[in-house]
Amino acid sequence: MARNKFDVDERLETPFDFKHFKRAMVYVKRYKWKMILALSLSAISAIVALIGPLLTKEAVDVAIPDGNIPYIVFLSIGFLLSIIISVVLGNIRQRIMTKAGQLMIYDIRKDLFAHLQELPFQYYDDRPQGKILVRVVNYVNNVSDMLTNGIINFILEIFNLIFITIFMFSVDARLALVIFAGVPVFIVVMIILKNKQRRAWQGVSNKNSNQTAYLAESINCMRVTQSFARENENLGIFRRLSTAYRKAWMKAVTVNNFVSFSVDNIRAVVDSALYFVGLLVIGYPAVSLGSILAMSNYSSRFWQPIINIASLYNNFVNAVAYLERIFETMDEPVDVKDAEDAYEMPDIKGEVEYRDVTFAYEEGKNILENVSFTVKPGESIALVGPTGAGKTTIVNLLSRFYDLTGGAVYIDGNDISKVTLHSLREKMGIMMQDSFIFSGTIEDNIRYGKLDATEEEIRAAAKTVCADEFIMGLENGYKTEMYEGGSQLSGGQRQLVSFARTLISDPKILILDEATSSIDAKTEKELQKGLQELLKGRTSFIIAHRLSTIKNCDKIMFISNKGITEAGTHDELMAKKGDYYKLCMAQK
Repeated sequence: MARNKFDVDERLETPFDFKHFKRAMVYVKRYKWKMILALSLSAISAIVALIGPLLTKEAVDVAIPDGNIPYIVFLSIGFLLSIIISVVLGNIRQRIMTKAGQLMIYDIRKDLFAHLQELPFQYYDDRPQGKILVRVVNYVNNVSDMLTNGIINFILEIFNLIFITIFMFSVDARLALVIFAGVPVFIVVMIILKNKQRRAWQGVSNKNSNQTAYLAESINCMRVTQSFARENENLGIFRRLSTAYRKAWMKAVTVNNFVSFSVDNIRAVVDSALYFVGLLVIGYPAVSLGSILAMSNYSSRFWQPIINIASLYNNFVNAVAYLERIFETMDEPVDVKDAEDAYEMPDIKGEVEYRDVTFAYEEGKNILENVSFTVKPGESIALVGPTGAGKTTIVNLLSRFYDLTGGAVYIDGNDISKVTLHSLREKMGIMMQDSFIFSGTIEDNIRYGKLDATEEEIRAAAKTVCADEFIMGLENGYKTEMYEGGSQLSGGQRQLVSFARTLISDPKILILDEATSSIDAKTEKELQKGLQELLKGRTSFIIAHRLSTIKNCDKIMFISNKGITEAGTHDELMAKKGDYYKLCMAQK
């Protein structure tokens, strides 16, 4: 999918193929025995329910004319039992299908989420979060009922039609043919509406996705919205998106309702024809009153499965629009993945080498071109330069968050494209510019970097980054519960917790991307003491604008014009009075 935003409809890259539905059946087959049991119960329930009209015919034609009260009571009891048995079996079947449906939801959502975790950063750069979220939650929910009850009901309604047809022809074949006369008209209606339904529900899918995307964006930036008093403008945008969704929904429902409207009218005409033919054309005694009443009952039962099938078809068309989106996401290529012959990254010392590295986020627009440099084990490297020059890109390539456009990156002589992603990234400690705090305790957030960390290790890491003091000042210390995003902490405190999370993994290569940007000068001064001790023996890449953070690094590289324009120590670059010198002077 191309770059997208909340007010742009998504476009499916490929038209729907029945293979999508066959693919969905993989999830159904996992619970086939539950489905078979439910189908069996449904079939028995349907057959038992069809006995009722025969009992009615027997009562009207035989028991009532003969005044046989015991026989009438017997037939009434049989009729009541048929209803009770049918309802009980239907209830049991519904419980089985509800459980199977929830299991299918779990399986589909698990597979979808697992695939999303493998997709590269580029996938998330190209689309709003809300449009991803709606596929995992809403769309999966919408297809689950079709894959369970929808399939069972479709098969059941086919069986119902077969059983009802057999019963009708056993009562009166001539009247049965009158009922069948409306079927060709129904088929023509469905053929005409098929494509309109699919397009209508794709429109609903698009507008729902747009609305969810904007809602997610608005919630994430609510502080900014209120700070700039943008509530009215944003409400106007949301109304526009909601109106578009409502119109798309009404259009789709209108098409759906036309199917039911058509069937209802066809059934009414057929029922009228049934009485006309039975009473006036054939007439009594060639056809009995009981037979006409039974056939009228069967006519209603015959068209009810057809109405149900039409409704199931509507739901199928609706679900197809969602299946297309779900499978489109599952089919999104994992561009950054392990090579077929990938091996585990061995223990490393931390030597890093970039050889003629070129990279572009978009084809033909290189961010870096032919970048080459070597970092010795244990060296600290500062990356500085103007915004957008490629500093973060350089460290992202080292972690293989993106694959190179050209060239190669080596760690201790190992081409990082040849080792497994897991073994590569577990050698690194990465703290990005945006520090995210998960819901849970502060202790849980720090342990995120090392799941088996002890409380002593957690506190030691926090002390190293000067986070222990403020954490112990909280109501429950390290057991203090955090909201999602850590909104009860200041920006600097969130960064310190994130720093501790990175450091506790004891990485051989440390990447700090604007790690001290939200930390006040006093805290940063204390933090530098711990960092100098921590950086010993570790290869580190530090991206920062503050002079105090970078001047003690072993080497400083100025990134500009798609490459490295200057490299050296702080004193060497200041003496050259080039780009770095100008940057430092601008901070004074």
